[in-house]
Amino acid sequence: MVTRLIAACALAALAMLAEGATLDRLRAFVKDTRTARAQFVQTVVDRNGRPGASASGEFLLERPGKFRWTVTRPYRQLLVGDGVRVWIYDEDLNQVIVRRLGDALGATPAALLAGDADVERAFTWQDLPAADGLDWLAATPIDTQSSFTEIRLGFDAKGLAALELVDAFGQRSRVRFTAFERNPQLPAGSFSFTPPKGADVIGEK
Repeated sequence: MVTRLIAACALAALAMLAEGATLDRLRAFVKDTRTARAQFVQTVVDRNGRPGASASGEFLLERPGKFRWTVTRPYRQLLVGDGVRVWIYDEDLNQVIVRRLGDALGATPAALLAGDADVERAFTWQDLPAADGLDWLAATPIDTQSSFTEIRLGFDAKGLAALELVDAFGQRSRVRFTAFERNPQLPAGSFSFTPPKGADVIGEK
């Protein structure tokens, strides 16, 4: 009985250490990554695990609160966080949705990645079992109006490698990063956005 109790305590301690280590990796990512650039592939998977549409593009960030998420294939869409607002531009619809950055934290995972140390306060955190060669951390938005019920971050030996987004219908969007560059010099104007002439702008400017 004593042996079993010691073993159970040891396992609990290891689980706590693992949780701390994973969250520490997120904190290290926030602290050490002032700018970043990566390519991404995003795949939508339904609640039954069937893969659906996929998209690809480029992701840029600059702390605090600036990011550019550009979808180039198979359609064109742009999300830009300028540090104050988040602009979502759908080229096919010629429509722009604009939101305050703080309001977009739970709805826009790119805003989570580009946030500062205070980003932890917008979510509750849970360590997940390692899978696919990655260590996983789950973030549940405190804001119940978020578009997502959970955001999962996957880390490999080099840092952030993947995101998984779960919506209220059980649909998952899986994002894999490649060619990840930490602290590159980014082009001027990367995080500014002006709605195109004639575009329908929805939200608070």
